[in-house]
Amino acid sequence: MPFLHKRSCQSYAAYLVLWVSFGAVIPAAVLAQDDGGLVHIFPQASPRKPGSASSQAGGPSFRSNAELVLVPVSVTDSMDRMVLGLEKDNFKVYENKQLQTIQSISTEDAPISVGLILDTSGSMRTKVERTRQALMGFIRSANREDEFFLITFSDSPIEKVDFTNSTELIENALAFWTPSGRTALLDAIYLGLTKMRRAKYPRRALLIVSDGGDNHSRYSESELRNLVKESDVMVYAIGIYDHYFATEEERLGPSLLEDVTEKSGGHTFTIEDPRDLLTAVNMIGLALRNLYVLCYRPTNTERDGRWHTIKVALARPKGFPQLHVHAKKGYYASPE
Repeated sequence: MPFLHKRSCQSYAAYLVLWVSFGAVIPAAVLAQDDGGLVHIFPQASPRKPGSASSQAGGPSFRSNAELVLVPVSVTDSMDRMVLGLEKDNFKVYENKQLQTIQSISTEDAPISVGLILDTSGSMRTKVERTRQALMGFIRSANREDEFFLITFSDSPIEKVDFTNSTELIENALAFWTPSGRTALLDAIYLGLTKMRRAKYPRRALLIVSDGGDNHSRYSESELRNLVKESDVMVYAIGIYDHYFATEEERLGPSLLEDVTEKSGGHTFTIEDPRDLLTAVNMIGLALRNLYVLCYRPTNTERDGRWHTIKVALARPKGFPQLHVHAKKGYYASPE
């Protein structure tokens, strides 16, 4: 369900509902790269149009009588670096294949609710210290107002830390865990998505770290997919995989995570060396804090309770490379 309200898009740009971004290209511009995994675009000089400035956080909670849709968009290059500096005219939004009129675009590092989903099964035994260091670095670099919870899983998911903005509580829980048991991955993600219903902020994300496929869950893949589509939660995952898969579940692990994250609008980072964990976690942190938020009023305002597809495209000027993006593909319209 998108976040809709009768006031202006600018008033509620920080209340993000859908994360939408697609393969695209950049406009005539100059690219500049920094050392933090960002690529900045400096467009040719032109007057800034009304409604293009970043907005302030604020507004009510979700409403079912939708009128406006806010679409968080992330754009990356071939090296998974965030691409910043695009303008409203660089984007086109389609809902159910119909072109929509973008009313405004904004960018803002608003507070976010993040659920950490950590695999503590036996196969993680050699990856404990690298995983701990990467996740601690992630929460230490967070916005002061961000909130977190921690769920670990092996034979079953366990809630270790409830919603908190205390990094110390999370760090203490990460300091003491001993890998053992099997991998109830689907159950852990399902629990995390369900718990997000009590999140403080409209911006919500799960960060999953696992090294295997599911082999011990009660929920099915189809049940999890349905929940992902219904949830306003971006799912990111880091899969740590060896060249050799001992079981069929392990072989299917990468595609399982990619399927879940793609449907949510997030992204899966697949790595072979645990030393690359920190880099992957940093990329996810940058993705969560560098969004374009597009606001539009749907041409079809019928509240039919059905799935509405969304596609965001970028103008591709001649000579510029294609960019890589990952997006939630739509939303369920609110029923009458």
